[in-house]
Amino acid sequence: MDNLDDFIARIRQVTGSETGGLHEPLFAGNEKKYLADCVDSGFVSSVGAFVTAFEESVRYFVGAQHAVAIVNGTAALHLALLAVGVRPGDEVIVPAMSFVATANAVSHAGAIAHFVDVDEATWGIDPVALRAHLAEVGQMKDGRLHNKETGRPITAVVPMHALGHPVAIAPLLSVAEEFGLVVVEDAAESLGSFVGDRHTGLFGRLGVFSFNGNKTITTGGGGLIVTDDEALAKKLKHLSTTARVPHAYEFDHDAIGYNYRMPNINAALGLAQMEQLPGLIAGQRSLFDLYSEAFAGSPFGEVRQEPAGTTSNYWLQAIQLAEGLKDSKNELIQGCIDVGVSVRPMWKPLNRLAPYSAHPSADTPVTADLYDRVVCLPSSAFLANRHG
Repeated sequence: MDNLDDFIARIRQVTGSETGGLHEPLFAGNEKKYLADCVDSGFVSSVGAFVTAFEESVRYFVGAQHAVAIVNGTAALHLALLAVGVRPGDEVIVPAMSFVATANAVSHAGAIAHFVDVDEATWGIDPVALRAHLAEVGQMKDGRLHNKETGRPITAVVPMHALGHPVAIAPLLSVAEEFGLVVVEDAAESLGSFVGDRHTGLFGRLGVFSFNGNKTITTGGGGLIVTDDEALAKKLKHLSTTARVPHAYEFDHDAIGYNYRMPNINAALGLAQMEQLPGLIAGQRSLFDLYSEAFAGSPFGEVRQEPAGTTSNYWLQAIQLAEGLKDSKNELIQGCIDVGVSVRPMWKPLNRLAPYSAHPSADTPVTADLYDRVVCLPSSAFLANRHG
């Protein structure tokens, strides 16, 4: 396409000639020291001081009463759904625009993902469209919302803060309360994002974070659940450690549990990363200003900005292409990849994926449009350092 070189040049105005991956980790603190300390201690599995220290560090930063470190974000979301009472055969409301792990966690719980659209303002679940959809397909039966078409109960909703930008959580909570839905926040991408002065993950019964290698901070692989409910926190810790009953030597288990606790060695890496979190977020936020300047006055579209009333961690930078360029999205992406510039599209809508194409779904025109028009840009926090 004629303007491919211009598109690439504007990205390189921010990244320089070497972009690296889409979002690479930065290890510039105590990572090697803490990993060595962990190895020297002999406690590298799911018991150890670093697990407790990491949980406390995230808990304090987020402002939660309790935090439970888990082996990865998908397992954390699965366990969270079980803990709030999602049962096999339930339907759980999920945004059609999300990473597949959101729907997979619902499936792991034996439930059925029920897809709804997102809004233009936040790229998260549209509360107005959700309410209209539930009013159309739902009916109350025995005090619970049921899907009139399938007969199954609809019991929970999982809002996801896409690319780190908070959803319209207040109206969404109102809809959930009206229809009796439990809210479990998929905050996998939004560590460091706030609605007003309250951190994402604190609005639902539980909030789930991810520390995969491409997140703002990483434990290599890991997740964490936050809650202000002490009983739920105890339940999560119990279920995540195979539901073993405490005893000096006996192996007794009082429920079907999961081997989901984060290993100490991963928590050691995470603790060192948490010490650098404010700087990493500052780097990601400055990238928005740099990309906005680079694409100012261009024909390509607008760089994604945090929704009003929120503070985003800007985990991934993205440009929403002008309407006239939607048919050129794939050509732009392939052209960038061909010259080593790491870009990607948004996730394919979940209701179009083979495992989920027959699942219940509202109409999702905004999700479809965003998939056609959004390109995610190189977003590693250290890229901002190249600009002083």
